[in-house]
Amino acid sequence: MPLSDTFVRQVKHTGAKAGDKHTDGDGMYLHVSATGKYWRLNYRFSGKQKTLALGVYPAVSLSAARKKREAARALLAAGADPSAAKQEEKRVAARASVDTFQAVGREWLAKSSARRGETTQAWVVSWLEKNIFPAIGHIPIADLRARDVLDAVRIIEQRGAIDSAKRVLVYCGQIFQYAIVTEAVTVDVTAGLYRALETKQQQHYAAITSPAQAGARLRSIDAYHGHPFVTAALRVAPLVFVRPGELRTAEWGEIDLDAAEWRIPGAKMKMGVEHIVPLADQVVAVLRDLQRVTGAGRYVLPSIRTGSRPMSDNTVNAALRGMGYSKDVMTGHGFRAMARTMLDEVLGERVDLIEHQLAHQVKDVNGRAYNRTAHLPARRDMMQRWADYLDILRLTR
Repeated sequence: MPLSDTFVRQVKHTGAKAGDKHTDGDGMYLHVSATGKYWRLNYRFSGKQKTLALGVYPAVSLSAARKKREAARALLAAGADPSAAKQEEKRVAARASVDTFQAVGREWLAKSSARRGETTQAWVVSWLEKNIFPAIGHIPIADLRARDVLDAVRIIEQRGAIDSAKRVLVYCGQIFQYAIVTEAVTVDVTAGLYRALETKQQQHYAAITSPAQAGARLRSIDAYHGHPFVTAALRVAPLVFVRPGELRTAEWGEIDLDAAEWRIPGAKMKMGVEHIVPLADQVVAVLRDLQRVTGAGRYVLPSIRTGSRPMSDNTVNAALRGMGYSKDVMTGHGFRAMARTMLDEVLGERVDLIEHQLAHQVKDVNGRAYNRTAHLPARRDMMQRWADYLDILRLTR
């Protein structure tokens, strides 16, 4: 006979050592002991007798216990073990209390730090701690939705830091990818969110792109008598035409002067992929001279104030201003535009080789991106021709 609310409320423990069992039907019963009243469900799974705890009265009422019984019976009908399902629910709940976005994010930061340079690591940590963790760090990562992450990233975007917002979104996506591997989530909710962010109007950096102007510019560099670190940076920049941040943070450990090669780690590159810069004879000569001065330290071009940090990001531009070139005429970034234009339009070099050397993504006929070593001998020859051509421009008035 099924139990009633009144009976469940009034029934007392009779003193039996094992407690008293009062059946409600379909395997469910109320176990009354000296310590309380407990709902239980007896069932068989895979030929074995098992018991499932359904809760404690009065926290779980008779009607609530019956609902749990029906849910368990539905699992049995589907071929699942209710006890195993309950343990999984407990595991998920316990993990959710630990796997907040911030906890997973910090775990990812620690596990992936070796793939980033110290400067990049510090930048990533700072942006997450100042912008993302305060907004969504306390939320279990499995509970986060795309809109939650987007709202957090848009706080950065609204300050006008559009590029930074996109980069932070990429790092959030990497945290979710890590969470998928560790089984904290099953889906990366950041996928496609970049489409919802503002697109920054492309900035065209000022550059000198005619041979005559380039020659005058190179002669100005030769005549520059500033700090030796800055002088070296000005002499190398046109020859390697990397991004200013890549040049100023160059480390001696990345450069093999005997092989005439500079391998920039992916952590320092805009596309996150290692980049190889073949070094022309002229570059090797400058770096060998500089090695006598800064070779004992970490950075090829250290700060003029301390050797423990790389050169300031505005040092080269300040030197250009001092040489009489306004920001509307030439910037450190403009060396890239100068090389891109003149290699193509004046020297007639292959465009794909130029794009490779600019660290732009280049794809083959099947749409696959070439790796970092693609056409390396041809690029090495091109870089030497470029350096030789600049020597000619330097002497041509």
